[in-house]
Formats: sequence, C-alpha cells, structure tokens
Amino acid sequence: MRRTWRKAKPKPEKKFRVNEQITSPEVLLIDENGEKIGIISTEEALERAQEAELDLVEVNPKANPPVAKILDYGQFKYEQEKKASKQKKQQKKIDVKAVRLSMRISKHDFDLRLNQAKSFLEKGHKLKIELIIKGRERQHPEKAIEVIKNFVNELNNIEDFNLVTEQDLTRQGGRFTMVLINKK
Repeated sequence: MRRTWRKAKPKPEKKFRVNEQITSPEVLLIDENGEKIGIISTEEALERAQEAELDLVEVNPKANPPVAKILDYGQFKYEQEKKASKQKKQQKKIDVKAVRLSMRISKHDFDLRLNQAKSFLEKGHKLKIELIIKGRERQHPEKAIEVIKNFVNELNNIEDFNLVTEQDLTRQGGRFTMVLINKK
C-alpha cells in the first residue's frame, strides 16, 4: 500500500481587524498616546482614527467590549513580527545526543566516548547511552549493565556535572538504553 505524505500546514498567524473590518457596535478605545478614552461607538472611534491619520486596530477582540487602539497598522504589524522572531531566537532547542558502547569496549574507546559524553553534557544536550548486545553476549546481560553503570559512575566523578537520570536503564530486546541530563 502506498502512503502519501502531505506537507505540514503552517500555523495561522494572528489576524487583527482593522478600520471597517471591526464588527462590534462599540469598543473600548485607547488613543495613539496610550491613554484609555473609554467605551465609545465604533463609528466615532473610526472618525478619531481618521482625524489622526492612523488606523483603528482591534487588539483584543475577546474582551467585552473589544479593545481597539489608534495606531499605524503597518508599524504595529512590523513590531509584532519582530517580537515573534526574537522569541523564536531565544528558544533553546535541546538535542538528544547518543553515545554507543559495547560489552567488549577497550579502555581507549571507553575514554573517547566519555569525552564525547562530557562535551555533549557541557553544551546542555541530553545524553542517551546505548549498548547493543549481539550473539552470545545475550547470555550475560549483567555484564552489559555493569559497563553502562561504570560509564555513568565515571561521568558522576566529574566535578562540574550534576547528572539527573531522565530515563532509567531499560532493556528492549538486545538493547540497553539510559538518558541523562546535566542540571545546572
């Protein structure tokens, strides 16, 4: 059966009613200086906006009566976009970085994975420790658990870290996984 993939729909941006688009009979008006004028009819508010050569924008349509402000709509829209992009930049994306171990790992490889894990945790990422057992290794899962616990103990010995276990050691078939976070 063929599966069709659809592109994700973009989130609808917040639309503001401007000038004649405002449908309510009266609004709570705020003038261009930010002073609250009070509840007046929409027609009168539109006249005041035209006198000031600005737009009447409904900033809070859910209020009773809706809140409308006299301002330059183009400038207002620009500031809203700028604020949204600034918030998007400030969001911190946390990645889950993985380190894969094996039961017969050498000391050098173990130290290399330890340094990788240390750098991931220093950067603020989550750390997923994986160990896959194959073939005859399946008869000794306790050795796999020992390798992972040894790795976590080595990480705990580093002074700068305050490690918290987000996901305890779990086994799914021949795969052991554990997720750690460095809480600051």
